[in-house]
Amino acid sequence: MIVRVAPPENRTARSADRRQRFVIAIMALAGTLLTARLVQLQVFQAKRLSERANRQRSYVDVLPAAPGDLLDREGRVLATTVKTHSLYVNPEAVSDVRSTAAAFGGALKIDTEHLLARLVEQRDKRFVWIKRRLTAADEEAIARIKLPAGTWGFRDEYLRRYPQGTLAAHVLGLRDIDGKGRGGLEESLDAVLRGHEGRRTLLRDARGRVIDLVDEEDVPPQRGMDVVTTLDAVIQTYVERELDHLVGEWRPRGVCAIVENPKTGEILAMASRPTFDPNQPESPSPAVWKNLAISWMYEPGSTFKPFVVAGTLQRGLLKREEEIDCGDGEVQLGGRLLHDTHPYGRLSVTDVLVKSSNIGMARIGGRLSKDQLYATILSFGFGRPTGVGLPGEISGLLRPGKEWSSYSTASLSMGQELAVTPLQVISAHSALANGGIWTSPRIVRSTARGALGTLLRPELGRPISRDELKMTVRLSGPTVVSKAADQATAHWLIEQPMTEVVRRGTGTHAQIAGYTVFGKTGTAQKLDRETGSYSATKYVGSFLCGAPASDPRVLVLVVVDEPTTNGIHYGGTVAAPAAAAILRQTLVHLQIAPEVALPVANGSRRKDRSL
Repeated sequence: MIVRVAPPENRTARSADRRQRFVIAIMALAGTLLTARLVQLQVFQAKRLSERANRQRSYVDVLPAAPGDLLDREGRVLATTVKTHSLYVNPEAVSDVRSTAAAFGGALKIDTEHLLARLVEQRDKRFVWIKRRLTAADEEAIARIKLPAGTWGFRDEYLRRYPQGTLAAHVLGLRDIDGKGRGGLEESLDAVLRGHEGRRTLLRDARGRVIDLVDEEDVPPQRGMDVVTTLDAVIQTYVERELDHLVGEWRPRGVCAIVENPKTGEILAMASRPTFDPNQPESPSPAVWKNLAISWMYEPGSTFKPFVVAGTLQRGLLKREEEIDCGDGEVQLGGRLLHDTHPYGRLSVTDVLVKSSNIGMARIGGRLSKDQLYATILSFGFGRPTGVGLPGEISGLLRPGKEWSSYSTASLSMGQELAVTPLQVISAHSALANGGIWTSPRIVRSTARGALGTLLRPELGRPISRDELKMTVRLSGPTVVSKAADQATAHWLIEQPMTEVVRRGTGTHAQIAGYTVFGKTGTAQKLDRETGSYSATKYVGSFLCGAPASDPRVLVLVVVDEPTTNGIHYGGTVAAPAAAAILRQTLVHLQIAPEVALPVANGSRRKDRSL
């Protein structure tokens, strides 16, 4: 067999040819892949990559919205918003962090070392707040600082201001440094007040400096709605002045007052002590934050008695002209020995209320079954929130009938064994003053104009949002919840027993020359948690009054928790004078004409302070 061997030069040529073809193939493949990638980037992913590039060199700047104003019923400003500057630093652009911290710390009187630590910790950030809501003095101090441009700047923010200071603080609430509503209407109406943030898109260069605005992507901020409350700032001033005088005279643990129009349920004034200044959002402590008018539970005592009489009368279980045996001041009822402050024999129904006889009330309430008494109490709005629309409102405490003891009917008839709020009490008395119709109290008068289906925000020319509409519908008008008493019974209680309370009973301190005033005192012993029995020294004194008796236009309630100074701590002593002063000033302010009035007993009331 003969084997032929290729010459070496042929083998070398063929090997070189293969290598050349391999290299060409690799280059062709690489070219194909590169072309495919370019097509992918330039055609199929062009839009996404362009958007990504834009995102890397642009950012969205959020534009805050100015909250709407809170106004009283006459348009007086209770809360408004002003524009102010806030200072920030761009730590990423700062070359000398220590000198920057020292400069701003010295100018603004803030801790330099703490500021330095913050800037070092957030060195990779482009935005860090130095101080928000600068004062004029702060801005003057900053103007003298010489630091490189682009390392710091100002941003516009909104500052909530309360021109009336502490006036109606618990009703209004406040907005914290981040613009969030806390307490009062600022919280409950936040969806209406806060408005809607805007935004703008800014383009920046490689160093982060703004070089352009993308106008077509701008969304302007939308200012919040203005809210008109039912409050009258003048009446609110009267109330708070009287409460301050009462606190100085009796030194109670707390005190609150409410003024209401019984025909509409509108709250004309509401105040609580202790109080706070909403212009200083960092200052309120839990002790002063509580709105006693809606979040304080207490046993109402004798201010509760007219409702039990109403329930008994309208069921035909009691006649107005009846006389009730009050047992000469002491009687055993339902396993409990009851006493009156003074011994009484037989009293008319009117005098049971005028003299506030506990025994007489126990006998009247005893004519009602448990179910009837429970239904009566519910019909006057107790045991549930009133729905006024303020955060923190509680429902009080009313146990179901199956949990009552053998003497619960007697206790409840005297205003014991249940806990109520001041707002529940004045709302229940408003039902009597309104012909027996209970309506939910109102604190908001209006939030928008026009029919509910086409409510527009005037400054924007757009329909209000769903949240705004929902809030407007809920708070825009009174809601009839129940018929608490028949009209004849309600009118009789106002014009007879409750008028006699002020003329010759426990409420003589509330007489006002020129007007027929009706009212009811309440003096409730507080429960001593240590002994489990009622205290002999700690009281809640209250007084409810209104006028004119023939056509009630104004109701006033003052409730005083634990007066501590020496003296007689009855409701007619500690609460009635302040309530009468508020009522008198309110009647004059509302221009409610005087009527032919009952004579005022000499020395029966404290001299009112001037308007």
